[in-house]
Amino acid sequence: MHVEVPWQQLDSSALRGLIEEFVTRDGTDYGAVETCLDTKVNQVIGQLKAGQAVVTFDTEVESATIVVKER
Repeated sequence: MHVEVPWQQLDSSALRGLIEEFVTRDGTDYGAVETCLDTKVNQVIGQLKAGQAVVTFDTEVESATIVVKER
C-alpha cells in the first residue's frame, strides 16, 4: 500500500537524500544538457512545492520515493 507523505514533514537531510536518490536513479532524463546535482535537487523541490510531485511511502517494503504526477 502506498501512502502520500507531506514532504514538509520530512527532516531536511532525509528530504535531500530522497531527492538525490530520485534524480540520480537510472532512467531519469533531464534532456540533452547535463545538469548539476544541486540544480536537479532544486527542480524537484520546485515540483514538490507546486504539487507536481509527491513523496510516497510503500508500507509493504517500508521505502519512500518521489512520484511525478501525470500532466
